[in-house]
Amino acid sequence: MQKLDADIRNRVVALVTSILEQNSITLKVTPDARLVDIGLTSMDMVNLMLGIEAEFDFMIPQDLITPENFQSVETLERLVAGELAAARAA
Repeated sequence: MQKLDADIRNRVVALVTSILEQNSITLKVTPDARLVDIGLTSMDMVNLMLGIEAEFDFMIPQDLITPENFQSVETLERLVAGELAAARAA
């Protein structure tokens, strides 16, 4: 499970870093950094949501598209891990 979590975290960090770079922002993205504080706008959050859906090949249920789930890499990692686990259990 640890390896899976590291893979999810690395992929989410890569998505966030890519969006920041598109905005000419170069930062080291830490798992607990608040995404709005490091420069993501509301439009960037939409792009991040779409990027996560494409990267992990699932649709985020509408009831999980909340500010709480999009606060940081950590919160996104939990969201993705939960959705992947639910998909495997189905």
